[in-house]
Amino acid sequence: MDNKSLASLPVRRPVLTTVIFLMIMVIGLFSLTRLPIDLMPEITMPTVTVITTYDGAGPLEIEELVSRPIEASLSALQGIEEITSTSTEGRSTVRVTFPWGTDQDAAINDMRDRIDRVMAVLPDGVDRPMIRRFDVSAMPIMILGVMGEGKDMAELQQILEDQVQYRLERVPGVATVDIRGGRRRQIQVALRAASMEAYGISTDMVVSALRRENRNVPAGSVIAGNRDIMIRTLAEYTGVEDVYGTVVAVKDGVPVRISDIAEVFDGFEEIRSLVRINGQPGIRLSVSKQSGSNTVAVAQGVEREINRIHQDIPELEILTLIDNAKYVERAMMSVTQALLLGGAIAIFVLMLFLRNISTTVIISVSIPISIVATFALVYFAGFTLNMMTFGGLALGIGMLLDNAIVVLDNIFHKREQGMEAKEGAVRGTSEVLSAVIASTITTLVVFIPVIFMRGMSGIMFQSLAFVVGFSLVCSLLVAITLVPMLSSRYLSTKSLNRPIGDKSPIGRVFNASEKFYVAIERRYRRIIRWSLRNRATVIVSIALMFVLSLLALPTVGVDLVPATDESDVRINLEMEIGTKLDRLDETVKLV
Repeated sequence: MDNKSLASLPVRRPVLTTVIFLMIMVIGLFSLTRLPIDLMPEITMPTVTVITTYDGAGPLEIEELVSRPIEASLSALQGIEEITSTSTEGRSTVRVTFPWGTDQDAAINDMRDRIDRVMAVLPDGVDRPMIRRFDVSAMPIMILGVMGEGKDMAELQQILEDQVQYRLERVPGVATVDIRGGRRRQIQVALRAASMEAYGISTDMVVSALRRENRNVPAGSVIAGNRDIMIRTLAEYTGVEDVYGTVVAVKDGVPVRISDIAEVFDGFEEIRSLVRINGQPGIRLSVSKQSGSNTVAVAQGVEREINRIHQDIPELEILTLIDNAKYVERAMMSVTQALLLGGAIAIFVLMLFLRNISTTVIISVSIPISIVATFALVYFAGFTLNMMTFGGLALGIGMLLDNAIVVLDNIFHKREQGMEAKEGAVRGTSEVLSAVIASTITTLVVFIPVIFMRGMSGIMFQSLAFVVGFSLVCSLLVAITLVPMLSSRYLSTKSLNRPIGDKSPIGRVFNASEKFYVAIERRYRRIIRWSLRNRATVIVSIALMFVLSLLALPTVGVDLVPATDESDVRINLEMEIGTKLDRLDETVKLV
């Protein structure tokens, strides 16, 4: 199919062309309503962490007995870039970093096999290691503070665990709700050293007895007539009396119970963290969203559920301390305003240059169609509406008009030469068809290397490259199909130029812009003539500017993303290791 026949198809089939673009608009707008909104693209770092808990052990014991065996076992995995470990009181954290592009599911399965082998080497009492992959989307999107009028911390925490936590977790898009602060009920067993020595009982015997007795055990089944009845022994502790009656050992035929060697108290866990809200004790809730969920929609759903909780439990006061969705909304609104403002300015400049309402409207159609069609790509490609995708649209909004301007300008000239509407549209489009396609391809080639980038930069900028490239392709299709079709029916060659003496506001604007354009053309003509007479000077000047630019490049700062202002101030305090919590609390109060 030659250029002329390709350009004539939309002109001869205006209804088909209109229906196709209406379908594209409907699909794009429908996709827009389904797109999740986030600040940045989803980033899954190639890092897997192994967390192991060993209560009561110091950092040195954790390193020798837990961290080093796990490190030695995992170091045999293929493709590992780095292994680091952190050993603290009662906790070992081993972090394994893989190259970008590694299949993390397969790597985690290999790590799980290695950990199963090393379990026999780890000391008794060590909890089974937990494997967690690093996921930015797993970070909390909201931090809530809870205070209760007339409630102590233990009662307040119980209310949150029984009545609030599950309600927030069932909000669509919420993954987990973590509770921090407060106090938990704990049955404490205070051993008497003299009694234990007299009975010959060790601490391990007491711990083993408590673990053995405090559980429900299945006892098989009994067939009674036509029924098969499952039986289990109910032995979980329900109160302090049950703990007192636990048999630790039998000495000379006499059972030795907990009551003989210890005191049992119904108390609370040791406080290891404090939360204050506006200077008053409180509890903190961290809300994390599911991967791929809409950050803004999840936060709004949590806010609605909080309002319902306030109505059902009026004694609770739940405050939003940190809400990342607000920052996302502000950032996206800023980019959206820049996008709309850029499009409006582009259309206004077109109006000043073209001085023709029909040509301005026809060219301006390419902006919303190309953008709305790109939303369909974002949806079906699994991207999110974020700073990078919106930034790609804002970046390409000026380029979206280039093809339409070239095509319409040539059609306009054909009409000025006396051709009728349809013939001028077909001839004008066919003459520049190869040029606009080549121009678009050369622009797309610039973004092709970005698609093949790896690592963090690749994840960040791949969506931008896809969005810019697809919007340019859409603008090309609009320029060679919709623009000639509209031009064949609605293009008017009548100019809006006003007489020199026109004193109306529009006339003054057009006359002033005419003088400005004439001045630019005059000066540009002079520059061209001077450049042609002084070719050596022009070439040397450009080469010198290029060299100076290369020399200035090392002085330019390098960063992955620009610094942002969340309108939020956070202060982190670090005190000497071993500082008591009360001392830290007093220091925080002063701050």
